[in-house]
Amino acid sequence: MATTSGVTAQDTAGAASAQGGSGPRTTVGGTAAAAARRTADGFRSAGFPWYGLDEAFTGPRRLMQVGTAADGTVQHGAIGHGDEPSIRSEVAGAEKERFAVVVTVAASPLRRSGDGTGVLDATTASSAALLAGSGLLAHTWPPQLDHCLRDDWLDQQTETAFELAHDLAGPAWSTLSLPVDGVPTPFHYRESEFGWVLAGTTGNGVHIGAYGRGMSAYGLGFSVVRDVSAYA
Repeated sequence: MATTSGVTAQDTAGAASAQGGSGPRTTVGGTAAAAARRTADGFRSAGFPWYGLDEAFTGPRRLMQVGTAADGTVQHGAIGHGDEPSIRSEVAGAEKERFAVVVTVAASPLRRSGDGTGVLDATTASSAALLAGSGLLAHTWPPQLDHCLRDDWLDQQTETAFELAHDLAGPAWSTLSLPVDGVPTPFHYRESEFGWVLAGTTGNGVHIGAYGRGMSAYGLGFSVVRDVSAYA
């Protein structure tokens, strides 16, 4: 799809951190703070509610990134919980990472694109599944791959994630019931050697996707984020 299915984890992860370089520390800190403010402003400008893990999760939380349409309208975003995942799986201790990322996607019908040049597909639970699957892959680096081969591997795996996301009734997925704002809600769920992915639809005008490693998905619950400033 033009705005959601066509978005990969790399597209949505670019503004998460500032680059260091050789400038003064105050400049680096100021750049990071400005990026954090822009991220928080993006979350606040959304016309839909954000979801994160519910109060049963007591670990660290953080805003990650938002995705926008051509006209600048916020379409989706991700909130991280637990450890910040490293990309390279062979990093010492990476196998002990415990994280879960919750992706919120605005529920949108079939509609005209912001520039009037085409039609955008409706967003569905498949949209959330694709973003979650791509997000997990972006934080995965099989140890047998060198740097030159990872881009090819990522392209292949992202295509597989696309196909799986658009076949939520297929054998790769099972059904998992998790609470959303305290209400049991069915999710499509799958596991792989890299972690787990799930996706479903709430009664609050959004679709939820999530991915993680080191944290069991079976004990998770989701709730509306009342104040994104608490995550910034």
